[in-house]
Formats: sequence, C-alpha cells, structure tokens
Amino acid sequence: MYGLMSMVAYYVLHMKFVTPLGFDAPLDRFSEARAVEHIRVLAHEIDGRQEGRQGLHDAAKYIKTQLEMLKDRARSNVRIEIEENVVNGSFNMMFLGHSLSLGYRNHTNIVMRVSSLDSKDTDPSILLNGHFDSPPGSPGASDCGSCVASILEIARLTIDSGWVPPKPLIFLFNGAEELFMLGSHGFITTNKWRDTIGAFINLEASGSGGLDLVCQSGPGSWPSQVYAQSAVYPMGNSAAQDIFAFVPGDTDYRMFATDFGNIPGLDIIFVHGGYSYHTSIDSVERLLPGGIQARGDNLLNLIKAFTNSSKLENAHDRALNTRSGVRSDDEQPMFFDYLSWFLVYYSRRQGMVFHYLPIAIFILIPFYLRFSNYGLLCSFAALFDFIKGILFHVIGVIVAVILPIFFSILRLLLSGQSMNWFAHPYLAYMMFVPCSLAGMLIPRIFLKFFPLSQARYHLKLSREELTEEARYWGAFGLYALITMAYFYAGLSGGFLSLSLAAFMVPSWVFYRLSVKYYGHESLRSAALCVIPSIPCLLHSVYFTGFLVQFLTEKMGMMGSLPLPHGYFIPDVIVAAIIGAATGVCVGPILPVIGHWLARSSILKFLLHTTAISLAITSQFFPYSIDAPKRVILQHTVVTADAGHINDTSYDLSVLDSNALPFLFKHAPEVAKELHVDSDFSFETATQSYRESWMAIYPLSFLFSRSLKFPANRDEILRNYNHFPHISTSKQDTISVDGSRRVHLEFTLGSLKEVWVTVLNITGPISGWSFANSTLPAPEIVEGAPPSYICRLSGVATENWTFWLETNSTGDIRIEVGVVEQYLMESMKKLKGSFPEWVDIIAFSSFLSTYIF
Repeated sequence: MYGLMSMVAYYVLHMKFVTPLGFDAPLDRFSEARAVEHIRVLAHEIDGRQEGRQGLHDAAKYIKTQLEMLKDRARSNVRIEIEENVVNGSFNMMFLGHSLSLGYRNHTNIVMRVSSLDSKDTDPSILLNGHFDSPPGSPGASDCGSCVASILEIARLTIDSGWVPPKPLIFLFNGAEELFMLGSHGFITTNKWRDTIGAFINLEASGSGGLDLVCQSGPGSWPSQVYAQSAVYPMGNSAAQDIFAFVPGDTDYRMFATDFGNIPGLDIIFVHGGYSYHTSIDSVERLLPGGIQARGDNLLNLIKAFTNSSKLENAHDRALNTRSGVRSDDEQPMFFDYLSWFLVYYSRRQGMVFHYLPIAIFILIPFYLRFSNYGLLCSFAALFDFIKGILFHVIGVIVAVILPIFFSILRLLLSGQSMNWFAHPYLAYMMFVPCSLAGMLIPRIFLKFFPLSQARYHLKLSREELTEEARYWGAFGLYALITMAYFYAGLSGGFLSLSLAAFMVPSWVFYRLSVKYYGHESLRSAALCVIPSIPCLLHSVYFTGFLVQFLTEKMGMMGSLPLPHGYFIPDVIVAAIIGAATGVCVGPILPVIGHWLARSSILKFLLHTTAISLAITSQFFPYSIDAPKRVILQHTVVTADAGHINDTSYDLSVLDSNALPFLFKHAPEVAKELHVDSDFSFETATQSYRESWMAIYPLSFLFSRSLKFPANRDEILRNYNHFPHISTSKQDTISVDGSRRVHLEFTLGSLKEVWVTVLNITGPISGWSFANSTLPAPEIVEGAPPSYICRLSGVATENWTFWLETNSTGDIRIEVGVVEQYLMESMKKLKGSFPEWVDIIAFSSFLSTYIF
C-alpha cells in the first residue's frame, strides 16, 4: 500500500500528470514549448546574464524586442505601453541575519503595461514579476529564464487571444534580483505605475521545475484565497511561509509585500530539481517537463481572477480603507494542496475551530465511551489511560527519530565520506525508513505491559482491547496537541496533524464496527481501520516526500560546517527528517496494526535490512554530473594601490560537509594543479580566512574552513593596467560642531566584468551618503570596532563618489572587495582540471585597504 502511495506521490511531485503543449497549441492556450524556446535563447544563445557582462544587456534587448513584436500585432481595442527603465538607488536591509547597505546604478528593467482603451492611469493593476539576470557561472535556464519565458508567453497569450483585461496588467522583467532584489526595489520606489499596483505575482525558481509552490502570500488572506479559487493545478501550503524565514535566501516578494510596497501578492517558486540551482548545469535540458505548462495554466487563471476581484485597490484606496478600518485583512490563512488536485483553504477564524476541535474531542471521547455505563470516575480513568497513550506514542516517535540518527552516525564513523545518498535520494529511504519503523515498534515490543487506570473497573472489553484503545486515542491526542500548538504559536501550518486527527475518528468507528462482526484478531478488522485513512495517509506520503526531496537536494549547498561535528550534520538532519516522516505516515494506523508487526522476527528483519542498506549505501559515490558537489574557487588579488600587488592566491572552499581533503582525494588532477601531495594535512595547510572572501559577503558565512594556495602575479599585470582604488576627491570639511566629512572617489580600474563591490567601513562613523544618509545596524566582531557594510553594483563610465562623516577623533578604515567575473588563463586551466561531478563557481576578487 505504501509502495503504491509513494508511486502516486512521485508521479505528482514530478508533474507527470500534466501534458505540455507544443508549438502547434492554439493561440489562446499557454504552450510550454513556446516558453522553452525563450529559455533556450536566454540561457544558451546569450552568453551570460550577469551584471557586468554583455549578456545581460543582450537579454534585455531580446525581451524588449519580443514585447515590441507583441505590440505591433495587438488589436486596436487594447493599449500597450513598453518602457525600458534604468534604475538607481540606495537602501539598507537585513539579509541572512546580517545588516548591510546597498547602492546601485544603471540596472535595467523592462516593463510592459496592457490595458483597455477606456482605462485610467489610476486604475488598480496586476503586476507579474520575474528577473532576467542570473547568478555568476550559471546559464540560469530555471533561475530565472523559466520565469521570464512564462511571463512572455502569458503576455503573448493575452495579446493573441484577444482578451481585454478589465484591469491593467503590468509585466515587469527586472534585471537585478541576484544582487539582492535591486531591480524590484528600483521599480517599486521610482516607477510611475508603482502606486497603481493592487496585487502582484512574483515568479521564482530554486530548482528546475516540479511543484510550482506558493511559498509566501499576503499581506492578508486575499491573495491565497484567489489562488485557492482559481488555480488549475493548486500547489502550495501555508507551512512554507512559516519556514521561509529560515531558508538562506530571499525573493523580490519582500520588496513588494513587506519592505517597500505592502501590496497583496503571491510568491510562487519552482522547488524541485535543486541540484542545478545556481550551477553551470542549470540548462534547458534539465527542466522538468510539465512544470512550466502547469505554471502557465495557473497564471492565466490567476490574473483573470485578480483583475475581476472587487478587492483590487490601488495604493491610495488601500491606505484610505486601512486607515478608516473598512478593511483590516491582516491575518494569514491556512491552506494546503491535496496532490495538486484541489486546495484546502480556511481562514484564521475558522482555524480556531478546526485546530482546537481535536483536543476537545480527545478530552470528551472518554466520557462519551464510559460515562453512560460506568460513571464519571471510570471516564476520568479512561482519560488518564489516553494520556498515557500520548506518552507511549511520543516515545515511539522519539525512538523512530533517534534510531536513524544513531545508524547514520555509526555509518559515518565506519566509512570515509558523508552524504552518500545525495546523488541517489532513494538510498536515504533504504537506510532510514526500516530502522524508523523499527523505532516505532520497539516500545510496543519491550513495553508490553501498559498500565491501565481502568483495570479496577469491570469493563466488557478485554485488557488487549483497552490497551489498543488507549494507544489509538493517545496517537490522536498527540496530533491534536500538535495541531493546537501550531495555531497557538501563530503559525500557519498544523494542517498535516489536523488531517491525521480528522481521519482517525471515522477510522476508529469503522474499526469498532468491524470488530463486532469479524473479531479483534481479524485482519479484516485491521483493514477496515486502514482503508478510511488512505486519503490522509496518501497526503502524508506526498507532503513528507516533497519535504525530504527538497531537503536532500539543498544539503549540497547548506555550507561547510566546522569539523568534526559538521561532517555529521547533513546525514543526521536527513535521518531525523525521514524518521519523523515515517512516524507521521504510519503513526495513525500503528496502534491497530502494531500487534501484527510487533514481533521480534519483524524487528530483526527491519534492523538487518537497515544494516545491509547502510553497507550498500557506503559503496555509492555521493556526487554525479546530475548532482554535483559545489566548490567555490576565488583568485584573490590583494593590491596596495591602483598599480601594485601585495599578494595573490587561489582560495578554495566547499558548500557541503565533505571537506577539501575529500576533493583532493577523489580529484587528483586538481591536487596536482595546486601542488598538493600525498602528505597533505588540513591542519598544516594555509588557511584562507573569512576576510579573504569579503567580496561575496554575507555568503562567506557559509564557509567554515577554506584553504589558500599560491598563484602567479605576472599574468594579472598582463591583463590589468590598474586596479580598484579609493582616493580623496576633495579636501576634508570640518563643520561647526567639530565633525569631519571625508569626500572619497572609488574607481574600478581596468576590471572587465565587475559583478559587485563590497565596502567594509570601520571607525567612528556617524553618517554617510548612502541610503539617504542612514547608517545600517553595525556588524560587531568581538574585540573590534563596529563596521558598516555597503554593496555597490552597476556599471558606469563615471566613478563612485561618496562621503563619510565622523564626529570623534580616529581613523576611518575601508576594506574593499571587488568580484571580477573575467577569468584569466591560469584560472580557466585550474577550473578545467576539476572532474565533471564538481560544479565550480569561479571568479577573481580584488582586495585592498585604505585609512583616512
């Protein structure tokens, strides 16, 4: 049964039920094939869509050309306006728990507005957003060529179908999301249509397809309600919003919905196929068929539903109604999809009933079962037995989590590498599901004596039946408590435990009726308990399968945690999650079928299966071409001024728990290129300190132990005439209150493809010219003065000019890190020495320090 349910879950998670439409699809239908052709151009025919490279400008030109072609063939009953906006700005933000300031210039947004001829400029509009830039080293087919292509196809469909939207549609193609959402910030703070937006849909990708999940919605419940009513293939759950804050990343959603816009909207993200996310293998060939088709069909219905909604308001009306109290929809609803078939949606007010009802049933059910025949004291005794059942079930779940963790640690102690399951996720199930199930059964086998408070009452039920009843309602009580706790904590999840509790009630009714006819020991009785639970169990397998798959793929980029404990962390996390998932998937029926399984022979079989699986898994290599190991390679150039080099090196780090010695062991060509011999030791090698990675701050906090190797400086001098440099642009000014203002000018030198510049400014700073003269919260390092981080991006012929102000004595220290994407021949050679199962993110970093 679970095998069949797993097949169904796999079928849904990989969108096998969606048939992609080809080029010959009707013009009034979204076609995945037509969208994929756009992706092919953006990801493969255009060479690199990164800031600082020509490909980003070529992508903007391609998008604008496609929109102009749509405008040329549009009917006369629609108005189409196309703009290419160059945005500049500066602001402060928190990212990955770190405070920083961002300054940007000359980033390009392409915007198209489609409206009816009688529409007004102030009419509330729908914004559909996607970014066309990609991270360094990646062709960006999924992230986010798929988003741009989907919006282009929706725009084409709008024009070619002859549909005149009742409210204006704004298609935003922003060119600087990977630089911390700069393009969307430029739009929402400067564009002339920004105050007309009544709702938005942000498209993103953290994988190559699969579920197109609603990960964030709001403010309020209206956007998710529209999605629930209109999506053809609903995919999303409110629990994703609970955990999104803990995910190391962000999207343009925050610019529109929270930081600057307060606009109701949806954040919709491709979540599967994360192996290729932000890598060089993010190509068209790795897109999961059906995902873009499902996204397009959903989008068409969504924008039609939004444009016809009476709740659509522009910024002025929204603020007016909020102040007057006409609308105060600020509560997050609860929702979840059932196999992308339909969406279960309920408001926070309804959730108060749904999430507290199971605990009320748990308290009242013993009185319902015992009071009329045996009185109040027996009812209380039954309640105490059910509470003991909760503790019994909790013990089973805890052991189901601990046992896989124990076996994962044992395997790591006996083998030489972690994450053997990374390229083959089914291995994780083979290793951890049998021992998790054994963990659920161990309390039943070794704690056969269940103390019954009802034992002194002369009940018609046998001791075995009373024990089974207490265990069953104990499991129900645990799910009821979890459901209530989720809601009480103000979270939007809890629907999984709620569904488990909801289906356990009719299952018990069916079971008790079947016992009367077939007896307590009959398999028919057990079957009649399981069958009503199948819809709920299928959803549990689907939800936990999605969670495990997503987590497994992300383990390759969670960062290199400090040794020795960091070596164990990924396996322990995956083992614990699979253990908890097993407890969820079998927990509701285990109290009834447990006496069939709780035998020493079955326990031995499960443990033997685990041991064999662990041995087999240890023989598998963790990585493959389709699931590569992520390695960061930085050519570090430390300069003294615009023309002198102090030091140069190759800095190397990894993004998972298999440290650099693992890489050198299995990639001898790399070791040879870096002159690493067989006597290599991590402890004696030259460490690369975090300051060396300043140019990619705060992503550098994902590294724990990096190494540096010597590099030749002659090639650098042949490729660059002068280096990034800061100098004073004019004499310091002293104000009447004694504060000193330093006027500075920053030049990028002769660098060719600059992605970003990071300034780390340390000293008694009281003000600066960035972010409307507002300082961000300082970064505090023990034993050091506070520092302020500023990221600068955007190419221009003129230099950056800015000022810093201090109102006390003391020097100002500025550390500069510049990311250069152009690779010199030595870097290309070193990068080419890595095997195919390694994905290299390679760049040069120019570092310098100044004191004023």
